[in-house]
Amino acid sequence: MEFCPKCKSIMVYKGDKVVCRKCGYEKQADSDEEVVIVSKKNKEEVPVIEGENIKTLPTVRVVCPACGNKEAYWWMRQLRAADESEVRFFRCTKCGKTWREYD
Repeated sequence: MEFCPKCKSIMVYKGDKVVCRKCGYEKQADSDEEVVIVSKKNKEEVPVIEGENIKTLPTVRVVCPACGNKEAYWWMRQLRAADESEVRFFRCTKCGKTWREYD
């Protein structure tokens, strides 16, 4: 990571140059540096459980926010970083509404 010598902001790679995001200062990128670009556009989609497989999931007593039914299927998924807790998903046994619960 490089910082701008003028304004001390983070500089980003654009082609063969390094450009300051704040003031626009540019310099030629060093050819011996290894550059790793991380994309925020590659988000993981949450799979939705459908079909007959839903009936094999365990059930729990919890109130459905849509219809007030007191039983739902549940499962857990790791959606955030590994050092954060998993997310619990619930699906109502009566109306089929799916919702999440975070710790």
